[in-house]
Amino acid sequence: MSITPLMPVYPRCDVRPVRGENCHLVSEDGRRFLDFASGIAVNLLGHSHPGLIGAIKKQAETLMHVSNMYGSPQGESLAQRLVDLTFADTVFFTNSGAEAVETAMKTARAYHQHDGNEDRYEIITFKNAFHGRTMATISASNQDKMHKGFMPLLPGFKYVEFNDLEGAKAAVGPHTAAIMVEPVQGEGGIRVADDAFIKGLRDLCDANDLMLIFDEVQCGVARTGTFYAYEQFGVEPDILATAKGIGGGFPMGACLATEKAARGMVFGTHGSTYGGNPLAMAAGEAVLDAVANDEFLAHVRTMGEKLRGRLEQFIGNYPDLFEDVRGMGLMMGVKMKVESRPFVAHLRDHHGLLTVAAGDNVIRILPPLVIEDAHIDEFMEKLSAGAADYTP
Repeated sequence: MSITPLMPVYPRCDVRPVRGENCHLVSEDGRRFLDFASGIAVNLLGHSHPGLIGAIKKQAETLMHVSNMYGSPQGESLAQRLVDLTFADTVFFTNSGAEAVETAMKTARAYHQHDGNEDRYEIITFKNAFHGRTMATISASNQDKMHKGFMPLLPGFKYVEFNDLEGAKAAVGPHTAAIMVEPVQGEGGIRVADDAFIKGLRDLCDANDLMLIFDEVQCGVARTGTFYAYEQFGVEPDILATAKGIGGGFPMGACLATEKAARGMVFGTHGSTYGGNPLAMAAGEAVLDAVANDEFLAHVRTMGEKLRGRLEQFIGNYPDLFEDVRGMGLMMGVKMKVESRPFVAHLRDHHGLLTVAAGDNVIRILPPLVIEDAHIDEFMEKLSAGAADYTP
């Protein structure tokens, strides 16, 4: 038998973490790494956060799972907090970002089709987006590498260039139900949407009775310096998908929607066995306790500004390697003039620094949101050493 017990869909590196300490990971062989990847924007409170551990432990000792056939005081509490903090009137809890995006797409279609308007099903999405790995979410993306081996795709999607408002307008037709966009593309290369583009999409949706969906799976939950990134664009979506950081490392996601947008999501239209289980809700409450306040969000913005300033100053030392710095808050990217993946591996293997590669030859820098000045100093030291001895 040649196949590995873990299905070989990941090209796993030699780092095998067994313990986390705040902003560091320790591997099986005792090596210590500065974690500026955060499980791809998940571990926003770092590792071994006492508030998160305590909440999960306390809930696990009481009640871990019940069916959604019963009332959920835990789910009601967290949903109310999210409603109070955002544009939304209602929340559906999921296990992952892909499920949150699926719920968002179903909600948008149901908005039109519950009245019998079954011709409104098409969703306009944007090139280089990443919305998940399910059949529907890969169909929502134009990336061939995600499609290969899984054809045929699901119908009902149109792809437009990111930040191309005129292209989006041209794509709207009699079958259009919604427009779905990441305010900051993560996998696509930390590409921030233009203000005019986002405002234009909102106007376009309003003029044509379309649902505007924001995929904030990666950029949401304080990552950009506001609780959700949409707050920095001066518009509100109708539907929002969130996950990653919302559980601080515990697997969970959510679909947030206005009352109007959710009008088609009635009894029997959607469900989840594990979504909203008491253990996940406890994790979500602990995360909100930590991040959903002005002081914490100000800290994220301050650290983001310091990190950006240091990076912008640094890349000028290596004009053949680096091109620009991009992002919002602590969702940062450095565009390289060479392929980024080998450099990410070099930082990891030779300098104990964990980052994440992204599209457009970008290094994603996604530290825990609890970083302090000393972590930025350590990061810059390791990055500088890595650039100094790197040969493309």
